[in-house]
Amino acid sequence: MSLASIRRLAAGAAVIAAASGGAVYLSPSVASSDKGGGPILDSLRRRLGDPTASVPSRSAQESALIAATASDPLDVLVIGGGATGSGVALDAVTRGLRVGLVEREDFSSGTSSRSTKLIHGGVRYLEKAVFNLDYGQLKLVFHALEERKQLIENAPHLCHALPCMTPCFDWFEVIYFWMGLKMYDLVAGPRLLHLSRYYSAKESIELFPTLARKGKDKNLRGTVVYYDGQMNDSRLNVGLACTAALAGAAVLNHAEVVSLITDDATKRIIGARIRNNLTGQEFNSYAKVVVNAAGPFCDSIRKMIDEDTKPMICPSSGVHIVLPDYYSPEGMGLIVPKTKDGRVVFMLPWLGRTVAGTTDSNTSITSLPEPHEDEIQFILDAISDYLNIKVRRTDVLSAWSGIRPLAMDPTAKSTESISRDHVVFEENPGLVTITGGKWTTYRSMAEDAVDAAIKSGQLKPTNECVTQKLQLLGSYGWEPSSFTTLAQQYVRMKKTYGGKVVPGAMDTAAAKHLSHAYGSMADRVATIAQEEGLGKRLAHGHPFLEAEVAYCARHEYCESAVDFIARRCRIAFLDTDAAARALQRVVEILASEHKWDKSRQKQELQKAKEFLETFKSSKNAQFNDGKHN
Repeated sequence: MSLASIRRLAAGAAVIAAASGGAVYLSPSVASSDKGGGPILDSLRRRLGDPTASVPSRSAQESALIAATASDPLDVLVIGGGATGSGVALDAVTRGLRVGLVEREDFSSGTSSRSTKLIHGGVRYLEKAVFNLDYGQLKLVFHALEERKQLIENAPHLCHALPCMTPCFDWFEVIYFWMGLKMYDLVAGPRLLHLSRYYSAKESIELFPTLARKGKDKNLRGTVVYYDGQMNDSRLNVGLACTAALAGAAVLNHAEVVSLITDDATKRIIGARIRNNLTGQEFNSYAKVVVNAAGPFCDSIRKMIDEDTKPMICPSSGVHIVLPDYYSPEGMGLIVPKTKDGRVVFMLPWLGRTVAGTTDSNTSITSLPEPHEDEIQFILDAISDYLNIKVRRTDVLSAWSGIRPLAMDPTAKSTESISRDHVVFEENPGLVTITGGKWTTYRSMAEDAVDAAIKSGQLKPTNECVTQKLQLLGSYGWEPSSFTTLAQQYVRMKKTYGGKVVPGAMDTAAAKHLSHAYGSMADRVATIAQEEGLGKRLAHGHPFLEAEVAYCARHEYCESAVDFIARRCRIAFLDTDAAARALQRVVEILASEHKWDKSRQKQELQKAKEFLETFKSSKNAQFNDGKHN
């Protein structure tokens, strides 16, 4: 870190402050945050806040898609049930449009469940904005900050602020990072989660006991802590899909687009041929506009029209590992902005464990990406430089790889246009493709895509976008203290091995988990645990209950064992071996809910075991926190 760097940082701060005229924290789009109809929002909030509300059945959703004929089409058909696709469906349906969504696997089955779990506020864009005096980068910071704050407010049970610590082994680093983050506080303004601050070396060790006191032959001089957002990504994605369904969209997972339908006269895309992957049956669904939000697979949708079309996706692999909770204290993350080889490395507390990462390397597009052993080892080596404990491969409870769909402008002549921002593109009439971007900005990406779809199909929405102020299912009436009501009012009725049903306490760990995973819908899960004898834990050392399997099958379109262990509950990502132990019971409950025969149960077990093999845990890793029975 050089003195020149600090001077540039100070100069950049002055330039930004002067250019802003004192209003640096206001995003250009904030004035439109209250746009849209008040009565529309009020009606939606009543529907979503109804404690007895239930999403339409899967068969009803499929029937609605089949009913969209050439003479009576949907306004918008969305392909892809990740964060962006689900966001598009929610945005479009809340504008009064007739909407369908199909997803080949499950909601959040791809990139959206394999994220860093952070809701980034764009702190790295600020550094580029300052050093390059780039107003475009500054706008990205405004945008990320606004979307981050809104996302946390719209799903408070699934999102929260997380303090992140950056260790400094040099006084220049202390000054540089402190000045940079104070500028970040200024830029954030009313969208600030909490003020950043400096902690001395002694204070830092108290806050983060496993932090190394020495690094690179230098003593720790202190740490600078700032706040970012954290989320339960796949549960947030499922919440988006279910919110869209309650608002009137026909959403269907395990439904694959096998071909696009083109009007012979106009050559416009007017729908899709869809296969229900659970039954094998195929049907047509027609729409005025089709939105391609298939993430890393959006090129495969585009190639259904033209096999020779130029790719938009430059896939990048991001590997993460999960370690026991003692690697990081609860409520404090560790972020190293630049390791010795120039990468960003982090360790974050997440759902009672520690998630660490990440890598950024070229990859091929596959439906089940697997982390390579050298990538896992890179993360272990990188974090060991900043810890005072031994970092062991045997501690890895789970490891996964996600594909970032970095977007290229298909008309560009070089790869220099590869972007971490999003791209909306209508290459063929009637087919709007949205790709790139990141989890934090999914809502505004969806807004841009729906705007493009309205223009393409000359659609007539009843109101403007309202998603900025629309809370998701489970948010209404939820408070951080809601778990106490669960702990006080419910018991967990458990079946013993002998078949006898006995009561158990709805302890704090189970109550907190249910409250944060399901929000105001947690009472319904607790009721199943109490009244149907499904109060037992699925795996020792984890708070997940049998009742959740039944609830997700009835109310969250959970159609397979993998849907549950990977996305409705996060046990596959947190502890792969524990997920394998829970599998038999998960299949038994789903079989009871969905009326599976023995053959289907066997098939589900096999598929789930194959899925878990892609999570490279250490079979020797044994983690028992001793808190749960």
